[in-house]
Amino acid sequence: MKIVFIGAGSMAEAMIKGIKNAKAFRQDDLWVTNKNDKERLLLLTETYEINSSYDTRNLLKDADVIILAVKPKDASDALQTIQPYMNGQLLISVLAGLSIGFIERIIGQAPIARAMPNTSAMIGQSATGLAFNDHIFDLQRSLATSIFSAIGSVTHVEESHLDLVTGLSGSGPAYIYYIVEAMEKAAAELGEDAMPFIIQTLKGAAHMLETSDRTPEELRKAITSEGGTTEAGIAQLEYHHVKDAFAECIKEATDHSERLRRQFEQAHNI
Repeated sequence: MKIVFIGAGSMAEAMIKGIKNAKAFRQDDLWVTNKNDKERLLLLTETYEINSSYDTRNLLKDADVIILAVKPKDASDALQTIQPYMNGQLLISVLAGLSIGFIERIIGQAPIARAMPNTSAMIGQSATGLAFNDHIFDLQRSLATSIFSAIGSVTHVEESHLDLVTGLSGSGPAYIYYIVEAMEKAAAELGEDAMPFIIQTLKGAAHMLETSDRTPEELRKAITSEGGTTEAGIAQLEYHHVKDAFAECIKEATDHSERLRRQFEQAHNI
C-alpha cells in the first residue's frame, strides 16, 4: 500500500499523525511532498518517520492513493503536475470548495473522492464526510473509507452536502474552542483555573450525547431546574441569542464554502 500526500500543511499532518497512531497502515506506506518548503517537509518526515520526495514520477510510482491537501490557490498547479502520472490511482481531495468536476477537468476521468475531515484527525476523533464520483471501484471506495475510519468516524454523503459538512464539522472544532475561550475568560475573571473543569465537562457532555437515548433538548432540560443556576445561565444565552448566532455561524461557513467553490471555478474559467 502506498498513500501519497500532496501538501504538508496542518490537515496533512493531522491525518498522517492520526493514521500512524491508529496503526492501520505501515509508516512505510505513507509519503508526503509539498511545493517547495523543504524545512517543513523535513520536519514531517523526521517527526513521523515517513517518506518524502520532490520527484513526482518516483512519488506517484505504484501509488494506490493520492491525497490532495494543498492550499486552494495551489490546487490547479498541483493537479496539472500530477496529471501525467495518473494511472488509475484513487485521488482524494480534502480541500474545501474544490469540486470533483473541477478535478476531472484537469486530470480527466479517474476515481476521485472528496473528503472533509477536521483537525481532530490527529487524535483519531475526526468527523469526516466522504463523497465519490462515478469512476470509483468498490475496492477503492472501501480503501478511502478505511483511511478516514482510522482517524475517526466516516459518513458517506452526496457531494452537494459537503459544503454543509464543511461548515458544521470541518470548522466545528474551532467553534468549540471559541466557547472554551469564553468559559476560560469568565473563570479567569473569578480567579480560577477553569481548564480541568471545562475539559471534563465537555468530555462528559459529549459522552452523554453519544450514549443517551435522549435528545440534546431533553438532556438540557433535565439539568435546568426552575429557579436554579442553570436556568439563570441559559436565560443569558437566550437573551443574547446565542443559539441563533451559532445557527448563523454554521450557515455562513456553509455558504462561504459554496462561495469559495464558485470563485475558484470562475477564476479558472469553468
